[in-house]
This record gives sequence, C-alpha cells and structure tokens, in this order.
Amino acid sequence: MIRTATPADVPVIHALIRDLAEYEKALDEVRATTEQLHEALFGERPAAFAHIAETEAGEPVGFALWFLNFSTWRGVHGIYLEDLYVRPEARGGGHGKALLTELARICVERGYERLEWSVLNWNRPSIDFYESLGARPQDEWSVYRLTDGALAALGAPATV
Repeated sequence: MIRTATPADVPVIHALIRDLAEYEKALDEVRATTEQLHEALFGERPAAFAHIAETEAGEPVGFALWFLNFSTWRGVHGIYLEDLYVRPEARGGGHGKALLTELARICVERGYERLEWSVLNWNRPSIDFYESLGARPQDEWSVYRLTDGALAALGAPATV
C-alpha cells in the first residue's frame, strides 16, 4: 500500500533516510533533523513531498521523497525523486515499483512530463530495477554539486 505521508510519519521518514544513507555508505553526511523534515514537508510552504510504502499490516517499509522541478524546454513541471528507499527485508515485494507507479500517476494526472532521479553508478540492483520499468540513463549529462566550503565561498558577499 502506498499513501501520502502525514506529519506523524516524519520520524519514520527520518529513520528511513538514515537507513538509505547507511546503504549508500554515507551515513556521516546526514544532517537533516526531524524538525527540518517536518518544515520541508508540512510547513507553511512545503518544499518537498513524501509517500510511504506499507505492508498489509500497516508497517512502513519504504518511502519516496520528491519535489517539483521545471523544464524550460517543455514548459511544464516534472517530479524530481530525491530519495526512494525500501528496507532490505521488504525488497522484492513490489513496494519500490508501487512508489514509482504512484509518482508516475501524479505526473500523468497533473500534466507533468518528466519523472527524474539519480542513482549511484555502483548500485546495479537499482539500475537494473529502474531499467526494467523503462527508465533510461541520461548519459550525456553529469551531475554537479556545490556544498559546504565551496558553496559558502561562491555565495559569500563580494568585497570591494
């Protein structure tokens, strides 16, 4: 079962984010707090959205966290999937596909023309799964990121 996250899900989402980071060998990079997640998902101006995958018994086993992007070429919004994670013991049960299916449904319903995400190059099980659904890598693009000191240096006020 897939459902829209509620404020009561924030601690579960936070725990799943930490599980995902551990899987990706980057747990030490997680800085997000439950307070920050609550504000981002349920504050006055939500910046992100989330869906929860549950077992038939109602146990949360996965999540998708996403936000809107915009295509200047197509002139419409799309969904950027920031995180998709299903706990290892629940994999193979259709939860990941159900989460992606829900996001695709939202795209179709709202007229969004893209559903995009990134995947680590070493994560072959996920790559195989995504490609089995018809997703294709965008090999001609490279992701760039500014964080920490480089971001602070570039964004610092100019000195005269």
